[in-house]
Amino acid sequence: MADSSTLVSETGRSLLADSSVLESKMIENSKENVFRAAVLDVEEEMPQIETRVVLVQEAGKREELQKALEEIKMPYIKTDTIEELGDSDSPEFETIFVVSDFQAPIFSNLCKADCRVIGPPVVLHCAQKGEPLPFSCRPLYCASMLNLVLCFTGFRKKDELVKLVTLVHHMGGIIRRDFSSKVTHLVANSTHGDKFRIAVSLGIPIVKAEWIYKAWEKRNEIDFCAADDDFRNQFKVPPFQDCMLSFLGFSDDEKANMEEMTEMQGGHYLPVGDERCTHLVVEESTVKDLPFEPLKKLYVVKQEWFWGSIQMDARAGESMYLFEKSESPDFKKSVSLLSLSTPNSNRKRRRLKETLAQLTRETDLSPFPPRKRPSAEHSLSIGSLLDISNTPESSTANGETPKSCARPSKNSTPLPLKQSARWQVAKELYQTESNYVDILTTIIQLFQVPLEKEGQLGGPILAQEEIKTIFGSIPDILDVHTKIKEDLEDLMINWTESKSIGDIILKYSKDLLKTYPPFVNFFEMSKETITRCEKQKPRFHAFLKINQAKPECGRQSLAELLIRPVQRLPSVALLLNDIKKHTAEENPDKITLERAIESLKEVMTHINEDKRKTEAQRQFFDVVYEVDGCPANLLSSHRSLVQRLETVALGDDICDRGEQVTLFLFNDCLEIARKRHKVIGAFKSPHGHTRPPASLKHVVLMPLSQIKKVLDIRETEDCQKAFALVVRPPTELNNKLLSFQMTTEDPCKEDWLKMLCRHVANTICKADAENLIYVADPDSVEVNTKDMDSTLSRASRAIKKTSKKVTRAFSFSKTPKRALRRALMSHSATEGRSPSSSESYIGSRLTSTSSLAGVHSPSLVSLPSIFEKRSHTLSRSTTHLV
Repeated sequence: MADSSTLVSETGRSLLADSSVLESKMIENSKENVFRAAVLDVEEEMPQIETRVVLVQEAGKREELQKALEEIKMPYIKTDTIEELGDSDSPEFETIFVVSDFQAPIFSNLCKADCRVIGPPVVLHCAQKGEPLPFSCRPLYCASMLNLVLCFTGFRKKDELVKLVTLVHHMGGIIRRDFSSKVTHLVANSTHGDKFRIAVSLGIPIVKAEWIYKAWEKRNEIDFCAADDDFRNQFKVPPFQDCMLSFLGFSDDEKANMEEMTEMQGGHYLPVGDERCTHLVVEESTVKDLPFEPLKKLYVVKQEWFWGSIQMDARAGESMYLFEKSESPDFKKSVSLLSLSTPNSNRKRRRLKETLAQLTRETDLSPFPPRKRPSAEHSLSIGSLLDISNTPESSTANGETPKSCARPSKNSTPLPLKQSARWQVAKELYQTESNYVDILTTIIQLFQVPLEKEGQLGGPILAQEEIKTIFGSIPDILDVHTKIKEDLEDLMINWTESKSIGDIILKYSKDLLKTYPPFVNFFEMSKETITRCEKQKPRFHAFLKINQAKPECGRQSLAELLIRPVQRLPSVALLLNDIKKHTAEENPDKITLERAIESLKEVMTHINEDKRKTEAQRQFFDVVYEVDGCPANLLSSHRSLVQRLETVALGDDICDRGEQVTLFLFNDCLEIARKRHKVIGAFKSPHGHTRPPASLKHVVLMPLSQIKKVLDIRETEDCQKAFALVVRPPTELNNKLLSFQMTTEDPCKEDWLKMLCRHVANTICKADAENLIYVADPDSVEVNTKDMDSTLSRASRAIKKTSKKVTRAFSFSKTPKRALRRALMSHSATEGRSPSSSESYIGSRLTSTSSLAGVHSPSLVSLPSIFEKRSHTLSRSTTHLV
């Protein structure tokens, strides 16, 4: 009786529950009753019930099902009709029917007979997991929605809702009529209603009905899960679904941007005043009153609602963002005076309020006169725009007393009405330091902390790697400057002319040296990350719009706030110089200030040096990523990139004539790469960053010690911006001539050749770099650039590449075709030229009067010998061809 009463009471309390919950509770309670009866009546023996599987029609023809049942040791039989099973209702068997088609008539007959039916994916899933077949009071085709609890809202057609509920049950899902904390997904056909609002507040995923239909199409995929984020996000309800938006008070660019974002987020936009409009988004800082009387159904909201909805990836509640008429100008002015640049600072707001009240009563007794010093204007012109103006705490221009200086110290003495010039600059240093600390606090509390917060609605806005790249060492910088500010505050409260300002800077110079370089070095990368994420991630764009509109930011963007640490140290150095000018010679702080200024210069020099090294390393890795097949030994700690040069090959030694070649000059080697004919797909890192594909192909990495001479080819009508290198590879017996034509104006050819020779001389430990440069005539080295840009030349190069591929495909021997072609070209070129033309350039060296033949080196063959050997090879090749 106790058990039955419990069941009745539970049934009475769950009248609003769905049928699936009620049936499952009844089954569980009936099983508990059977089990308790078996325990109480030990003498009565329970008959053993054997489970068997029946493969119906098409299911019996699938061998993988039979193997799966054998793996889980489940007996099975195959049948085409139910009538063949005469004992299907026998109490000795628990029969499970496996049906491949849940739309077939036999499936309907089994459901009417209240039989236990499952689909083939369930069998394969259990075999894969090594689990027994699940018990389900409803037909279960697959497990793609197993353990998912769904709730529906906004559906008006009963037939459609019944169909969706049936599919969810077939995939193992559970339906709840009322929304509760157990619901995992809300299937919404409308963005109105309490269920939608609760789901948004709890961060429950909200999806369309298409999510269920598409999941059912994937029902035969064993490893598929409908709750997978990538799959589910395709069917999420956009924030502005069913919304018609209008925008009032925005500039043309802002309005165009917001209209574009509206369509991206599933909404539509209409002109202001259209009766179909559901939301009017107002720029509250420019709009004082509405130009018309809004309808009752129209939501008039602030722009924060618009960006907040995009950030949450769901439509925000309108009640928190309703637009209200602005108050009187005097009230707005008083509110702006009490606003602080740090959020959630009630204590500071109360202190500032008391300070303002004191100022109104004792204006004449203020130790801080409202007059602005000329030196402050000078420091602003230098570039310290952040320190004195454009911040809520700026008190120099308004004659306000800093918050902390308004508190009298126990040991302080009354200050005279007129202070010294040294005190005025020290006050300015403190004020700018206080402003700077407030700005850093705003960056962390308003931007970094919310981005790093766990459990964000709609998921994380940015990845942790992106957050680290944007903010870097800002928290460490804030810690150091908070201490500096506190020391300056104590110094100003207990001011005497003998107080040392330089000691405060020297005290934290090592901390400044430790914290600033990591941020300044990667500041450009930080800005690039902000720009990229703002374009690619609408939620981050909305997040910036919301926070940058707050008074704490002073209408400045995150990138503009992050540039403050870059500007701070030069600004402090200027102020210290100003303090030193107004410090007497006998004051001990004079020498201390000089040391403090020198320490700041050392920090800035170290920052610049680190930045230069960091940029060099970035360029180094850019080369590695840009050149496909780049040798691993190119990466070295002592190696740095000097110059990049775009050229066109004029010979056939390392690549075809006319091919685009890029030269990367390092301090000890030369990387030669050609343009790729086929560009592979972009590489995507695990963090989602897409790297552009390699556009170059590695040809050769040449140590600079292999370059024996650099030829500056004279400028003629048929030869422009050409130069050549005489190189001696270790695997070759003779020198090789590599000729190129520069395709860019920067650097000029003279600067490039001098730069190249200087690094070659450094590599081979020679002081006379100019002796490596020789001037040569184009005819003497057979270089011509006249036809490089012609259409016929490009067509011939394309035909040559095609013929090479065909030749390699059908070649059965290693015929030296390049040597033969070069021999023929040399033969045809020498027929119309005087015999002495090959030696006409010998006496034209740039800085030396000795001929090239007069230079003797065991490892160097002179250019005349090159041409002699070339002519000797030519004669042998010609004889062989004849």
